[in-house]
Amino acid sequence: MSATLKTLLFSTLYPSSARPVHGIFIETRLRELLKSGQVQTRVVAPVPWFPSSHPRFGNYAAMAATPRLETRNGVQVDHPRYVLPPKIGQNIAPYVLAAGALPTLRRLIREGFDFDLIDAHFFYPDGVAASLVARWLGKPFVCTARGSDITLYKQFGVPRRLIQRTLQASSANIGVCADLVEQMVELGAPREKCHVIRNGVDLQRFAVIDRQAARQHLGLAHEGLMLLSVGHLVELKGHDLVIRMLEQLPQARLAIVGAGPERERLQVLAQSLGVAERVTFAGQQPQETLKHWFSAADVLILASSREGWANVLLEAMACGTPVVATRVNGTPEVVTGPVAGQLAAQRDVPHLLAALQRLQADYPARAAVRQYAEGFSWEETTQAQIRLFTAIRDGNSHAGR
Repeated sequence: MSATLKTLLFSTLYPSSARPVHGIFIETRLRELLKSGQVQTRVVAPVPWFPSSHPRFGNYAAMAATPRLETRNGVQVDHPRYVLPPKIGQNIAPYVLAAGALPTLRRLIREGFDFDLIDAHFFYPDGVAASLVARWLGKPFVCTARGSDITLYKQFGVPRRLIQRTLQASSANIGVCADLVEQMVELGAPREKCHVIRNGVDLQRFAVIDRQAARQHLGLAHEGLMLLSVGHLVELKGHDLVIRMLEQLPQARLAIVGAGPERERLQVLAQSLGVAERVTFAGQQPQETLKHWFSAADVLILASSREGWANVLLEAMACGTPVVATRVNGTPEVVTGPVAGQLAAQRDVPHLLAALQRLQADYPARAAVRQYAEGFSWEETTQAQIRLFTAIRDGNSHAGR
């Protein structure tokens, strides 16, 4: 048997040339895994079919513009289409996703890439679909839980039942934090099949830049407290709470990095509170420029209502910037001490402000924050994957623990 592992990464969240930051955390983990030289991979990242790539259709247009086949960072990525009907789509999504992807998987096998296992990401609908195609092809599969695929979808009847079946059918279940593993066990996953394999942080891409130099580079002429909030502009990320904090912080400015449907509402909120002149909406930023934003800030605020493993926290720390975050899901596993930052006991403005005050009262040195982040390199994550995937290929899924 070849010593080189052959894996098939399966996820609708994988980025593409049309959506370059969509699910970037999955591509990053794979890129780091491939650096080991012990794994060969192809990616199948299905995309919902949409008839028009006209920009007026927004995200749907980006889906339509996604190429059927492309190469990203030296990895071949297939984007087969599947039809997702409106209204009833959530409950049938795994089935149409699996049916749409199956011909591509069979073609890869015919062309000589007879993979050892399917490495799926996001339990619903992706993991459920992976369980179907794995059964049809006679392949083992693993699935990684990343957050809302467990915390959110377990609240819905049909998805919950399908997730529970998938947790039983898999060769292994991975959680990016211990909190997600416990939730999977509560859903009926055998504990011996559950593994915590956390995300790491790219310590080359995210590095310390002089704070004033970073602000100058971004055109942020501000000498006082600079807050940063990063993430998709949706309610669960809590950007509105960070804007409201400015009412109590008259000398502070806030930069919001991200795009999404809540932008207009957030702008109206800032205007109504009289803080609009102190809020910068930076829009979506490529990974390469984020280090400037993290380095320019005095603190990253993450006011999410739920998170699996929030990569943005470690990215900020790698740039020497401590964080204030809500105490949800895997976040306490990332922020474990005052050098990293402070956790808000509740998700509201008073508790976020109190956490910020605690941070300011004992503000850590940037070098110490960076050193903390260095404890979360990708090497440990890569080796854990290799051990687990090798054990599954060799017929012993528990040996990877």
